[in-house]
Amino acid sequence: MNRIINLAAIIAIACLPFVLPAQQTQKSNTFYIDPRIGNVGQLLEPTRPLVHLPNQVIRFAPQRRDHFDDQISSFPLNIVSHRLGQVFSIKPWIKKIEADNWQTGMTWDHELEVNQPWYYATYLVDDEIKVEFTPGKKAGCFRFKFPASEQPSLLLGVYNGGSAQWKFISASEITGTEIYNGDIKVYVYGVLSIPGKQGVVENGQVIEKKEINAEGARAWVSFPKGTRQVELQYAISYISAEQAKKNFQAELANKSFETIAEAGKKIWNNTMSQIQVEGGTDAWKRSFYTALYRCYERMVDITEDGAYYSGFDKKIHKTSRPFYTDDWVWDTYLAHHPLRMILNPAQEEDMLQSYVSMYEQSGWMPTFPVLFGDHACMNGFHSSIVFLDAYRKGLKNFDVHKAYEGMKKNATGATMLPWRNGEKTKLDDFYHTTGYFPALHIGEKETEPRVHHFEKRQAVAITLGGSYDDWALSELAKDIGRNEDARLFAIRAANYKNLWNADKQMFLPKDDKGNWINIDPKFDGGPGGRDYYDENNGYTYLWQVQQDIPALIGLMGGKLQFEQRLDQLFREGLDRSKPEFWSKFPDATGLVGQFSMGNEPSFHIPYLYNYAGAPWKTQKRIRFLLDTWFKDNIFGIPGDEDGGGMSAFVVFSSMGFYPVTPGIPVYTIGSPLFSKVTIKLTNGNQFTLTARNCSVVNKYIQRATMNGKELTTPFFTHEQLMNGGNLVLEMGSRPNKQWGVEK
Repeated sequence: MNRIINLAAIIAIACLPFVLPAQQTQKSNTFYIDPRIGNVGQLLEPTRPLVHLPNQVIRFAPQRRDHFDDQISSFPLNIVSHRLGQVFSIKPWIKKIEADNWQTGMTWDHELEVNQPWYYATYLVDDEIKVEFTPGKKAGCFRFKFPASEQPSLLLGVYNGGSAQWKFISASEITGTEIYNGDIKVYVYGVLSIPGKQGVVENGQVIEKKEINAEGARAWVSFPKGTRQVELQYAISYISAEQAKKNFQAELANKSFETIAEAGKKIWNNTMSQIQVEGGTDAWKRSFYTALYRCYERMVDITEDGAYYSGFDKKIHKTSRPFYTDDWVWDTYLAHHPLRMILNPAQEEDMLQSYVSMYEQSGWMPTFPVLFGDHACMNGFHSSIVFLDAYRKGLKNFDVHKAYEGMKKNATGATMLPWRNGEKTKLDDFYHTTGYFPALHIGEKETEPRVHHFEKRQAVAITLGGSYDDWALSELAKDIGRNEDARLFAIRAANYKNLWNADKQMFLPKDDKGNWINIDPKFDGGPGGRDYYDENNGYTYLWQVQQDIPALIGLMGGKLQFEQRLDQLFREGLDRSKPEFWSKFPDATGLVGQFSMGNEPSFHIPYLYNYAGAPWKTQKRIRFLLDTWFKDNIFGIPGDEDGGGMSAFVVFSSMGFYPVTPGIPVYTIGSPLFSKVTIKLTNGNQFTLTARNCSVVNKYIQRATMNGKELTTPFFTHEQLMNGGNLVLEMGSRPNKQWGVEK
């Protein structure tokens, strides 16, 4: 990885002098960002070397399978949604244009690619073409450098089915329309730096023509032989063609490629400077700042000139504040939203108000809001937890009463079935009556037609997740004076106990008659254990009671037994080969025993030792997990990163603390990687965590103070953080087994 970074730096200095010299003198935190970390997935999706501005619409990455793929299929003008597709393709060309050229791969050289959040460059070795890109908010700029004595062209295409259009409205102006997700029109307006001969592909023939309207529309523009450089500046809109041009004029008018890139660089330097770290290894800094950069991939602000298109009611709305979308709450409620509540609470308030607007427009509080509406995915209504967490952390600039109305409607009227939206079913009525979601016996035929054919009932996972959601609803109801509701949902918050099997000391499924279903919680339940759990087995879901950890400790017989069960989790074998296990549980990656670092439900588990009287074991586990599974190389993410969902765990854990229970404004302490962490807060304060004598070996806390007073428990509050707390940890190479233990 050092070799890759050093080579990239050399190339960037030679080819793009305006990007890196300032970094060499100042060595800003962006120096440590390497978007290629994780570009090969363990078993699942890799990360992408994404180029974008923080939380903005335009997101770019070359289209290829992963880092091993030495061919790029195309370059998108925009990635619309995290892992949910892109629009408007472009590729440079120097040969005769033929109809099948749009499918031809372009060979790139790994060592000649430059990846920075605000700038991308690659060298297409077969045709000796250099491609550069830099983003704006709703706009972007490509620059292509061609070899001498060739006739260069640009090939334009689309990624989605349905009617599409390319139109040359002048010698150097292009417009286009593409249908995304079946019914959303995306518009583009672009300007070429030099005019060219223009044409389309019609009925399989390459012809000169100014416009094409067709499914899979393809167009091209060729430039005079010997043309060495061509730029395409463009902007997109989800509102109209006219708005796309307005976005262009607002962002790009009379601006050079260098000016746009410098502006992006400045934005990223400012963004990354909010958290300063000292000490630690360069490898740790690369993993940390790359994770922090990934936390700004989404949500994205889709407002344009005080308006936005909403996929929730298919209308254009006027607005006085930003409207955000693209969020997968099953992943992001755990750490991503809590991190933003620290770093940019005003932005988080805008995002939560966007959720409220989505509820008003669609009738339901969304679960996975994206451009086209609520993408029914995973299970649970975990936005309820985010709303409670924000409210209790002092974020109030959103309509909490309207949010509560939507939360309650989901909890009482919506189906809990995985990957389904809409009204409740008889299975949901059963849950509301009996307090658990009924499961089927192995091999038993499904009786509810709305159950997803692959995702199944996930009966235990739904019961546990629903309990947390209902706890959040109960707590928010109490906070805003809805006392009767608070009592009702407090009862439902304890539903997880209905699936606790005291004999087997596990959360296990029951049928609709109240009988236990005899399963192997390690392996049964079909692909991903989805009949009973979700992507993970019973060993992960044993710990899914973040909202009531003391009660979970009680179910297991006390703190000692709880600690022993945690130990066993990290030591428990697969009882079969890895290929056999992963053929059924491919999402359970990053395994340490039965603990799965590569899947979100596991994030809080290593921190549970702090509740059991053994904080030193949390310190030991966290350091081991960060060092083992989050290396600064192409394999450096153990599971689906999910657009910041996993990276937020890395950011928190590297800093030395974590929000185990979103909804309770308290952080628990782990083992920081750095000798000092300083967070510049938007209220003018700054929080500092100093870890004296911290090193690779010195990972154990010997003693601690908060604001000069001795800290004897491994917890501190959000209020202490936001008030500008000063947490000091004395670190050593041997565990102090007495520190942090409740007396």
